Amino acid sequence: MCGRFASTNKPEDIVEVFGVRQWDPTETVAPSWNVAPTEAAYAVLDRAPKGQQRPVRQLRVLRWGLIPAWSNSPDTAVKMINARADTVHEKPAYRQAFASRRCLLPVDGYYEWQTVKEGKGRPRKQPYFVSRADGGMLALAGLYEFWRDRTRPPGDPDAWRVTCTVVTTEAEPLLDPIHERMPLFLDPGAFDAWLDPGLSDPDELRGLLVPPPPGALKVHPVGAAVGNIRNNGPELVRELTEDDRTTLF
Repeated sequence: MCGRFASTNKPEDIVEVFGVRQWDPTETVAPSWNVAPTEAAYAVLDRAPKGQQRPVRQLRVLRWGLIPAWSNSPDTAVKMINARADTVHEKPAYRQAFASRRCLLPVDGYYEWQTVKEGKGRPRKQPYFVSRADGGMLALAGLYEFWRDRTRPPGDPDAWRVTCTVVTTEAEPLLDPIHERMPLFLDPGAFDAWLDPGLSDPDELRGLLVPPPPGALKVHPVGAAVGNIRNNGPELVRELTEDDRTTLF
């Protein structure tokens, strides 16, 4: 499960790390420590520019929450922020994007909530922040799709929406006590194959849905403020200390 993530890397750094060849410096999003569904985020993808045939690695700004091309309404976006790795090849909403429109979402890390029961009181949700142990960018495997808003006239710049979803898999042992699922993240050696739009064989693609071995991630508890989308700042990813726990609980 992935319902919030932090994305504060500069586009220039993303371009360097992912070998991006094409990007528009005017197409940017502000750093965010609390990206929520339907909000904009950076994505890396391989796609042939208009009028060309050979794919070029691009940095794009997409909306999080996939709208299938056949959908009659954009309202599905908030419900389609995640796609399960075990069914993504067969679900109508995702299978076409899985076949040819795959992307990577470079993030600082993501948040997960653990249900904590204390005595006879009501359970509470404890948020955690998950990131790479080496401090590098976390490359989440994603899918993207184009959706045409038929209520807008041809030529309207807002007639097309490009949206994305995050592929999820079973949680590794470090994270399983918090939540049974986690975003599928990839190491650099898998980037080219995952992004290659010419690779469309379902069985071969499913072979890519394997996260790196355990040990690449770290996790720490954070404050409850991240639960409110109006809160946004570096303090959201600060590790919750024992003193904080005493004060809050």
